[in-house]
Amino acid sequence: MKVGIIGCGLIGNKRALAAIECGAKVTVVTDMNIDAAQALAARTGAEALADWKAVVASDVDAVMIATTHDALAKIALGAVETGKHVMVEKPAGRTLAEVAELAKAAERTGCTIKVGFSYRFHPAIAKAKEMVDAGAVGPLMFVRGRHGHGGRIGYEKEWRCKPDISGGGELIDQGSHLMDLARWLMGDLDLAYAAVPHYFWDAPVEDNCFIALRGAEGQMAWLHASWSEWKNMFAYEIYGRDGKLTINGLGGSYGTERLTYHRMLPEMGPPETMSWEYPGPDLSWRNEHKEFATAVAEGRRPIGDINDAHAVWKLIDRIYADAS
Repeated sequence: MKVGIIGCGLIGNKRALAAIECGAKVTVVTDMNIDAAQALAARTGAEALADWKAVVASDVDAVMIATTHDALAKIALGAVETGKHVMVEKPAGRTLAEVAELAKAAERTGCTIKVGFSYRFHPAIAKAKEMVDAGAVGPLMFVRGRHGHGGRIGYEKEWRCKPDISGGGELIDQGSHLMDLARWLMGDLDLAYAAVPHYFWDAPVEDNCFIALRGAEGQMAWLHASWSEWKNMFAYEIYGRDGKLTINGLGGSYGTERLTYHRMLPEMGPPETMSWEYPGPDLSWRNEHKEFATAVAEGRRPIGDINDAHAVWKLIDRIYADAS
């Protein structure tokens, strides 16, 4: 697979190196910051091009888009219209309409659009999903998810706090990951309740979101994402009738990634407990690229695609509409 990178910041670099690790060749890169593009080009042996249209027009099989939110859908649409497969960072656009148009374009052109729901590819989360599917905790009853960070000085002036660029605040930023995981584990979910308050940052977007989602059979997902979580954290609990799975940490500043399995015993009481730790480097980027490349080669829908992003955006759009 020959790959072009559009957006050469932190995430673009991660995507490029993961692609190379999986055997792809990064041939062209671009960024509005020419220094960033040239640095990644030197790192990967690629050519730095003038703009995203030049990347899309080049002889690549796929493009990986890691720009600010206001450019994601426009570039992805331009790529699939020229027959290129796409890996686009979540949320894939600023609005439901932008993402809906991308979903239609993928269906019309036959091109793959994989969305960067990288959390699905963290080892503890992937193993938890395998265990749920294998019946390790029995029929699911509910999940609880909490995720957050504390920002930094001047965070309220950064692009994520500018709705014309980002599309919204913490609901889109980390809340979308929590909602995507809930859908992945439990299937389609409807909005039961949500709140998107401003608690700390002086910005026109929410810095916290509280979300309750309900499944067709009454299963619940209770989720909280925060930009005022003073110690970075990630925790996801999955409750079934026969046991519980708990995921803590994502590596780095979020702490060592750990999965704990509590299996209910017939006599109840204290459960049987097993744990797995994943202290090594973050392999989610590599694992996600491998899934993208394999799905393209096999002509199948990848795990975490534009349709999943569209479903999450329907929830985001409803939450914002109810809050207005």
